[in-house]
Amino acid sequence: MMSEKLRDGLIDQMNYEFYSAHAYMAAAAYCSAENLDGFANFFLVQAEEERFHGMKFYHFLNDMGERAIVKGFDSPNNTFTSVLDVFEKGLEQEKDVTQRIYKLADIALDEREHATMNFLNWFIEEQIEEESLFDDLIQKLNRIDRDSNALFMLEEELGKRKFQANEQ
Repeated sequence: MMSEKLRDGLIDQMNYEFYSAHAYMAAAAYCSAENLDGFANFFLVQAEEERFHGMKFYHFLNDMGERAIVKGFDSPNNTFTSVLDVFEKGLEQEKDVTQRIYKLADIALDEREHATMNFLNWFIEEQIEEESLFDDLIQKLNRIDRDSNALFMLEEELGKRKFQANEQ
């Protein structure tokens, strides 16, 4: 049986994943307002991915005989100064998610809750990919600087991105 501490942590993370989806919707809205539709698409896909992550927590809690409690949350940041700023704030958010997942994994390890440890391993791998993706895009944006042709090419590339659920 899962401890109250671990259950509450998983519920909090589920809700944080849904909050993250809203944060990425805010980032997409900024990009759309700046007529950067490819970048907006990137963040819309990120939002969809975060909702998928939230649902993974939802289903896991139910599968473990626990009730998933859906909570409200504060408004996400809607203030950005540039597309680079949007990605830098996205990386900060991903790093926060990583730390939250690590804390949950530590609790599961301490409690020898093997099913939860196995479940969280997927998220640990996912966070490596997420942080790397944001870091790579930030580096590209820094190299591009004010080269409008290069920015257009990157935006076009990100506009082709589609959500694919990685169930592994």
